[in-house]
Amino acid sequence: MTTAAPERTTDETRLALDAGLVTPHTRRQRPRPRALAVILRTLGPLALLGGWALASATGALTQDVLASPAQVAEAVGELWGNGQLTDALGVSLTRAGLGLLVGATTGLVLGVVTGFTRLGEELLDSAIQVLRTVPFLALVPLFMVWFGITETAKVALIGVATSFPMYVSASGGVRNTDRKLVEAMRSFGLGRWAIVRTVVLPGALPALLSGLRLSMTLSVIALIAAEEINSTEGIGYLMAQAQNYSRTDILAVCILIYGLLGLTADAVVRVLERLLMPWRQAVQGAAR
Repeated sequence: MTTAAPERTTDETRLALDAGLVTPHTRRQRPRPRALAVILRTLGPLALLGGWALASATGALTQDVLASPAQVAEAVGELWGNGQLTDALGVSLTRAGLGLLVGATTGLVLGVVTGFTRLGEELLDSAIQVLRTVPFLALVPLFMVWFGITETAKVALIGVATSFPMYVSASGGVRNTDRKLVEAMRSFGLGRWAIVRTVVLPGALPALLSGLRLSMTLSVIALIAAEEINSTEGIGYLMAQAQNYSRTDILAVCILIYGLLGLTADAVVRVLERLLMPWRQAVQGAAR
């Protein structure tokens, strides 16, 4: 019995070689150094910055079109020194944060209701889908009539823009929850809220984080539109003032800030994914 297994294995290997088959080899995972990953991620932005500086130095890009990186850095120092940049950042971040909180919470609650209960889907889903097709920029005049030129209009616009991505992701994630597991929890006497909290939300976590990523990105886009509503403070106000005085350096600063806000939002969701779903890192490492 002890010698039959090796002979059988040898025979099977010989037959596989005679048939032209290749013996499978296990692929070893080679973890990529974190420093290398950081370097690879910075190559793209550095290339863009180098091209920008080269175009400004050669005169292909003039100051009236776009200021050079050195002039933009000087503008950052100017705005930081007189306190305008910190004040504008505080106002804009507050607007985006409040709008995201309202929108993501609303989308999450509606998504769970429509995804978990048939009555909620029949009553709410069709109306929400109709509203979802309306571009949020089309609501700017209506919000100005309803709320006037106030912070409420800006926060409400951001909230509307960020609610629908979270709603779609939450509703789809909840619907994909294993129904057998839900029925098993009901048989143990768990109520609806307990099932949602312990089974449905953890199962829908990947979809919820994807919806949060989309909502956070849209909060920055909606912030740009909201700050066009006769703002007297914030990054949008700085842009309007820079446009009036043809300060392309300050315009570039504001655009870069909006981009950095979007990158920061994406980085926050990535950190949440690593903390809440550590198994995804193992899957990504195996796919390399």
